[in-house]
Amino acid sequence: MDKWPIGVFTSVDAGLGVKLEVARELGIPTIQLHAPAASTRTAEQAARFLGRLNDYGIRLTCVFGGFEGESYADIPTVARTVGLVPPETRAARTAEMKEIADFAKRLGCDVVALHLGFIPHDRRDPLYAQVLDVTRDVCDHCKRNGQSLHLETGQETADGLLAFIGDVARDNLFINFDPANMILYGTGEPIDALRKVGRLVRSVHCKDGTWAADPGKEWGREVPLGRGDVGMENYLRTLLDIGYQGPLTIEREIPQDPERQKAEIGHAAGLLANLKRKLGMA
Repeated sequence: MDKWPIGVFTSVDAGLGVKLEVARELGIPTIQLHAPAASTRTAEQAARFLGRLNDYGIRLTCVFGGFEGESYADIPTVARTVGLVPPETRAARTAEMKEIADFAKRLGCDVVALHLGFIPHDRRDPLYAQVLDVTRDVCDHCKRNGQSLHLETGQETADGLLAFIGDVARDNLFINFDPANMILYGTGEPIDALRKVGRLVRSVHCKDGTWAADPGKEWGREVPLGRGDVGMENYLRTLLDIGYQGPLTIEREIPQDPERQKAEIGHAAGLLANLKRKLGMA
């Protein structure tokens, strides 16, 4: 079995991922799925979706949670609206995240993931303890489903994320590593970060970006794979060094221009295939 199957981030009726048909057209064998809207997270829809996956010969590797009201407009807005950190929406979103995990179980998927949100840097902050509790709660629900929970990188430094995961103290909590997010959020040089957290990385995104003029205060800029500051060959070499064997999941979200999105994903798949051959992983 291919140790690094190429993947793509997809969606059905929610989120910014590409449609499943794009993965099929491009010959991409694995997907991560942004959880569909609540109205379509049914047993019937799960069976229908599994049928399509089987017909297309595509394997689902992860279901991502996302919530109404989240906005990635700028860094302060992310801090205010994203994930399970904001207190005003936490209870409803926690319940929804458990429903998403149950839907993933219907799909036979043993990995769920999400952007948790901006975890407080001060471990003495009362909010920090609250976020620990809610993360443990979701981890325990996933554990009962036979699932692991992956936290996507970006909002925290590598050291901050390692400290938080250590404090959560659950053996089914891991990392979905997105190198571009480290650049976009200004939280650390991605290759150094990957080396630090590598033992906990169980899924990855292949995405690229360029640094902002004032990292951490302003957004960096997402760009096509291979044209940013990550350094894709170095990224894959580092994945090889840490012993990563999972999918290489392309994430490129430009839904306003689906043809360009498909073309760039196709280019990214070709780039990754070439790098895999160069590194003896094809």
